[in-house]
Amino acid sequence: MAISTFQRREVKFLLSQEQFEALLPVVHEHMNPDKYCVNGKEYGIYNIYYDTPDNYLIRQSIAKPYYKEKLRLRSYYSPAEPDSSVFLEVKKKIGGIVTKRRVAMTLSEAESYIQTRVKPHYERFIDKQVMKELDVFLNFYDSIQPRQYISYQRAAFFGKDDPEFRLTFDRKITARRHDLTLAKGSYGSQLILPDERLMEIKVPGSLPLWMSQALSELGIRKASFSKYGTAYMNYIREATAERREERKIIYA
Repeated sequence: MAISTFQRREVKFLLSQEQFEALLPVVHEHMNPDKYCVNGKEYGIYNIYYDTPDNYLIRQSIAKPYYKEKLRLRSYYSPAEPDSSVFLEVKKKIGGIVTKRRVAMTLSEAESYIQTRVKPHYERFIDKQVMKELDVFLNFYDSIQPRQYISYQRAAFFGKDDPEFRLTFDRKITARRHDLTLAKGSYGSQLILPDERLMEIKVPGSLPLWMSQALSELGIRKASFSKYGTAYMNYIREATAERREERKIIYA
């Protein structure tokens, strides 16, 4: 059964190919592959991020406030069919602590709910509670709409001694601001270099000693990197450059 809610710290690192290859044997020594990494292989994650017409949520997030929140629709298959299972998630960060609530539904149910607020039926209490939180979010941001597509390939691990300690490596982080539906395949611009990995450490408490030592020995430092934030800033830079070119043509 999929986890519907959790709370944890998330720390990000941008790794070179050399750092990734050096760290991986240490990870395998202390961690097991996630159940979705069948035969040790990566799996795909495909997301639609929702925001207001003026991009309020991501602009607030980039400003690094004490409290921020976002809404996304996630699938583990691409392209998704109308009856494919997806997850609608509210993710919040309060003073560095991340909480996430999510509920499963079909793609058609999710898109219909966001547009009409007509909810699927749930029996579990936790699912009903998550839907109440989603209702509050959507009622507050009543003009919310699909604004960003982001997908990536992920390798995920959990600690042998502490299953709540999770580690993920993401590559091929792909973004676009059109065709904003999970029913479309994965394509767009790349947010990191082909040989880089975005590593995220997800832990409810402090890092294990072995991980702290490995990070120090390999010179791996924390990085401030938001997938949605990076995609949005790239979009702003490209739009600004296009406007400058248009002005040059007009005044030439």
